[in-house]
Formats: sequence, C-alpha cells, structure tokens
Amino acid sequence: MAGRVGRWVILSAAVLVTVLLVAHPVLPGGRLLPTLLPWLGLAVPVLLVVGIRRRHRIALVAALLPLVAWLGVFGDRLIPDSEAPYDLVAVQHNVSDVNPDPGGTVRTLLAARPDLVALEEITPEAVPAYAAAFPAEYAYRTVHGTVALWSRHPLSAAAPLDIRPASFGADWNRGLRAVAHTPRGDIAVYVAHLPSVRPGLTGLGTAPRDEAATKLAAALAAEPIANVILLGDLNATVDDHGLKPVTSRLGTSESEFAFSFPKALPVARIDHVMARTLTVTSVRTLPETGSDHLPVAARLRF
Repeated sequence: MAGRVGRWVILSAAVLVTVLLVAHPVLPGGRLLPTLLPWLGLAVPVLLVVGIRRRHRIALVAALLPLVAWLGVFGDRLIPDSEAPYDLVAVQHNVSDVNPDPGGTVRTLLAARPDLVALEEITPEAVPAYAAAFPAEYAYRTVHGTVALWSRHPLSAAAPLDIRPASFGADWNRGLRAVAHTPRGDIAVYVAHLPSVRPGLTGLGTAPRDEAATKLAAALAAEPIANVILLGDLNATVDDHGLKPVTSRLGTSESEFAFSFPKALPVARIDHVMARTLTVTSVRTLPETGSDHLPVAARLRF
C-alpha cells in the first residue's frame, strides 16, 4: 500500500510541475510564478532520484513529463546564439546607490564595448565620479533624477519621463527619454527604473510597479520614432503579468537566462534591454560590480 501511495505522490508531483510549466501564462500567480518558473526544472532530478531509490518505474517515466515540458519552454536557452549578427551594443545596470567603486563599475561595463550605457540608482553625489570614469568617446550623456544614459552617439531631446505612481512624492524621478543619432538612424532611448516589489501581509505589493509600467507603456505607444530601445531595472521578469503592457509593445532576446538579481545568487532577470523595430539578438550578464545587481549587455540588429 505504501508503495502505491508513493507512486501516486510522485506522479501527482510530476503532473503538477508539468502543468505549471506549460500553462503558466493562463494560471494565477502571474507575479511570482514567472520568477520561479525556470527553477521548476530542479524537480526533475529530485523525482528521478526518488524513483530510482524506490524502484518505481512509473515514477521514472513520470519524471520525463516535466523534463520534456521544461525543455520545451527553456531548451533553446541552453544553446545561446552568440554569433548572430548585430549593429549595436547596449548595457543596462542598476549600479546601487551605495556602490563604493564607480570607476571600477564603469570599467566593467565598458569591457562590453557598448554604444549605449544606462544606469539606475545613480545619486547626484555620485554623478561626477561616474562621469569622470567614462572616456571621451562617450561624450554624450543625460542624467535625470536617479537614471542616466551615456552614449557614443549624439543625443538630443533628452527629458525626464514621468512614470511616477500617483501615491509617490514629486521627488521620485526614475525615467528619461532621449534620441540617439546613430549612423543607421535615430533611436528613441528610454531608461526606466520601476518601483520595487515590497512583499507584505496583504500580498506582493506590486501595485506601484504595475502603475509605473502602465505609464511607461503609454509613453512607448505614443513614441513617434520607429526605432525604440528600453533599458531598465523593471523589477519583473518578462513573463510577469504586471509587465505585459510593456512586453506587448517591445521584444527582447530569450536565448539566454541572464539572471541579474540578486548578485550573490541570481535567480531572475529583472534588468532588461528591449526594443521595437530593432531586434535584440542576445542578452548576457557581465561580471559583478559594487552593486547588488549584475549588469546585462545586449546586442541589437536594425
């Protein structure tokens, strides 16, 4: 009897993981489940070990269900296409407002030879240190509130971007828009830092982030320039339902996991490079800096 119960428990667990992987877009939990989704693959070796130890052939076969489902969802990320052609490199990094080494951080970012570098959590006191660390080839920059953009290409029409939730104070300024004039054409570049998720007794506290995402999406929808790049710490994965207003308008590369947060044990990519008209061909993480996030570098093609 115990063996039969054990088999049914293992089979039920395998089916549950499979359903979560395959049907996650329509299941409840659209805030937390997408973050955990890649890690459901860890259930496969657990089920296999239990099946082998208990000599349950049904359990061993059942373990193949979540394995096939996981490979169907994430298998293409195991073979990143780093050789795809590209025209532009963009780097995105939440540098942390307590970063002790702005110079070293900039050197790490520039190793990717980017055309565009977006920073968040850059305090007014730290701006001179970051500015001094960028070489002359990045002569074009704009800083608004706690977000900034450095560029190899001339910038114009730089201005703050209002994505502030209604309940936040007037000093909250975490968005900007500028136009980068590249040899291949003008690009509207957006830099955004959406509010953090604050779990509490009443839930995950995503309402301010979702409100800011909706305002960001409205700005993107009204953008007159065809070529658009969004760089930012969006405090959400691309599968998070709260980010759908943005992800429905812009695309990114899902050819790599590129988990960017937290630095000590990255479990999710919440730092993003997205685009309209341009194609994001790859996204990868860069070595750690003095921040609690890892930088991400993306290649884009016109």
